[in-house]
Amino acid sequence: MDRMIYLAMTGAKYTLEQEAAVAHNLANVNTPGFKEAMHRLRAVNVQTTALPSRAFVVDATVATRFRDGALELTGRPLDAAINGPGFFAVQTPDGGEAYTRNGAFQTDVTGLLRLPSGQPVLGEGGAPITLPPDREYLIGRDGTINAIDPVTRQIEAVGRLRLVNPPLTDLQRGEDGLFRLPAGAPPLPEDPTVQVRGGYLERSNVEVVDQMVRMIALARQYELNTRMIRAADENAQRATALLSPR
Repeated sequence: MDRMIYLAMTGAKYTLEQEAAVAHNLANVNTPGFKEAMHRLRAVNVQTTALPSRAFVVDATVATRFRDGALELTGRPLDAAINGPGFFAVQTPDGGEAYTRNGAFQTDVTGLLRLPSGQPVLGEGGAPITLPPDREYLIGRDGTINAIDPVTRQIEAVGRLRLVNPPLTDLQRGEDGLFRLPAGAPPLPEDPTVQVRGGYLERSNVEVVDQMVRMIALARQYELNTRMIRAADENAQRATALLSPR
C-alpha cells in the first residue's frame, strides 16, 4: 500500500513542477528566440536495502525543443535572426560565454551592444561589440555590423557577431534562459556557415494551443495522484480497523 503512496506522492510533486514549466513556456511565448522546455516523468526504484520494492516518480527528462521559430520582419536595424542552425554568443556576468537565439540587440549609453536582459553581445575573437554613436546600422548575412554615416552615406564595418553552432545535445539551459556548454568544455570555434537575417527576429517556438492542452492534462494528472493518495489512506485506515484487537 505504501508503494502506491510513494508513487502518487512523488507523481503529484513532479506534476506540479511540470505545470510550472508549461506556465514558463506560455509566459515566454512572445520572447524572441525562446525554445520550449520539455519534461517527462518515469518511475524508479528507491535505492535502499530496507525497502527495495518501493518506487517513486522522478522528472527524468528536462530537455529543450530546438525547432526553429518563424522569422518576423521588424525593420529595426539592430534586430537579427539566425536563419537555420546556429547561435549568438554573449558574455555572462562571470566573464564566461553563453548562447542565445534572441537577436533583439540594443546599445547602452557607451555604445556597448547588449541583449534586452543586459548581457554584452560578443563579436569575433570573443570581445564585446561597441558601436559608434550617431550612425545607422545594417547587419549583413554573415553577421557583419555596418555603420552608415547619415551625412556622407559612407559604410564602415564596425564589428561582426560571434556566430557558433554547438552540438544541441550538449547545451544546458541556465536559469537566465541562456544556453551553455558543460563545465570544462573547450571554447567553440566560430562557424562561417551560420547565416543571419538583419531586421528580423525569430519568434518563440512555443505553440500556445499545445501548451494549454498540456496544462489541462497535467491538472487532471495531479488530481488523479491526489485521489490515489486518499484511496491509499482510506485503505490503510480500514486495514488497521480490521486488524486491530477489539
